Amino acid sequence: MKPFMDEDFLLSNETAKTLYHNYAKQVPIIDYHCHINPQEIAEDRQFDTITQVWLGGDHYKWRQMRTNGIDEKFITGDASDYEKFEKWAATLQKAIGNPLYHWSHLELQRYFDYKKPLSPATAEEVWDVCNKKLADPSMTVRNIIRQSNVETICTTDDPIDSLEWHKKIAEDETFDVKVLPAWRPDKAMNLEKPEYLDYLAKLSAVSGVKIDSFAALCEALKIRMDFFASMGCLVSDHALEYVMYKPATAEEIEAIFTKRLAGTAPTALEELQFKTAFMNFVGKEYHRLGWVMQLHYGTKRDNNVFRYNQLGPDTGYDCINSYSSSAELAAFLNSLNATDQLPKTIIYSLNPTDNAAIGTVLGCFQDASCVGKIQQGSAWWFNDHKTGMTEQMTSLANLSLLANFVGMLTDSRSFLSYTRHEYFRRILCNLIGTWVENGEYPNDIEFLGKMVQDISYYNTKNYFGF
Repeated sequence: MKPFMDEDFLLSNETAKTLYHNYAKQVPIIDYHCHINPQEIAEDRQFDTITQVWLGGDHYKWRQMRTNGIDEKFITGDASDYEKFEKWAATLQKAIGNPLYHWSHLELQRYFDYKKPLSPATAEEVWDVCNKKLADPSMTVRNIIRQSNVETICTTDDPIDSLEWHKKIAEDETFDVKVLPAWRPDKAMNLEKPEYLDYLAKLSAVSGVKIDSFAALCEALKIRMDFFASMGCLVSDHALEYVMYKPATAEEIEAIFTKRLAGTAPTALEELQFKTAFMNFVGKEYHRLGWVMQLHYGTKRDNNVFRYNQLGPDTGYDCINSYSSSAELAAFLNSLNATDQLPKTIIYSLNPTDNAAIGTVLGCFQDASCVGKIQQGSAWWFNDHKTGMTEQMTSLANLSLLANFVGMLTDSRSFLSYTRHEYFRRILCNLIGTWVENGEYPNDIEFLGKMVQDISYYNTKNYFGF
């Protein structure tokens, strides 16, 4: 029997162990998509308790606590930090096969040097160990980032954001980790939302453009994109339920926008036509700026309306949208490619059955302008577990070139979640090591070592231009 989560955790053969310990483990982390708060980095926040850093804003954990019958008081409510931690410990013990079990224990091992399992029996001990360590100066936000060997972080930022905290971080010579903004214009696109006109007023104010037409909206966004570029931005990101390509004429788009400005909600078709025009515009601008476009789709959000009205978005009530959009995705990419304005693009679907479809779409739009110009993103959200990662990388290897993959990201709000890169790298090395030991690929350790380092770090650095 293997020991619990020892140094060879998830590494089932000698080739995998060599690839991880001698190669993958050595390279830095580039976290090109996350949701951490740049203000907390600028101010070098120090957390008071493990509950603050572990359970604050983590809807992954909240979902499982609800599944375990925990009252909302102990999840997002007014219970004490220790009470919330106790409830999480009781939940985690039941999470066999769930990635949260591995992530949580990797974090305990790497940041708190605690090697035993967390359970109700050890909860008080873990609480004391973690809180004592968090009080040490080595555990400020910046020092957590440093000890995690992080080189670059891309946050998630709205077009109206002043980026003041990014500016302060960039000007601080005592902190040498790049913290760059990433452009997330969902609120500018989602004209069906009731708060859309209020958002346009804010965008108008920060851009200096009176937004009275779709053309004016595009001008305002272009001004803000140029500002983001001046602050080091190299990547955009879009949260979509699905990719639906419904083109319309310029006149039709202006009519839809004028109608919305007058306070009338768009029809379902008009919404899709507007969003198609919006995505075509920003895609061409990303090409102009040399940015990477990320498309995250396949989600049905905020399904529990009762809880949404109480707690708001991003609180653990989302699910997979089973709609398959490969034909529309290909049509959208083709519309940009037709004028040679297709930017580098990373495609993520929350639906794991889309893996093969995405793999075939990639091959339609690759060219010599960039190695692996169109990428399938890493297994995302509900799929970033051992099975999901293995299936995504296997599918990518089957239909494309795994060696050109840009690898892992945290997509997290937690400063302890960098161990997800370790988790990914171990799974990557085990997958490749298994193929080698099965005689499916030569045992060329020099090339294989370079491959896992490329996937873990160098491909990302080169692809984004960090």
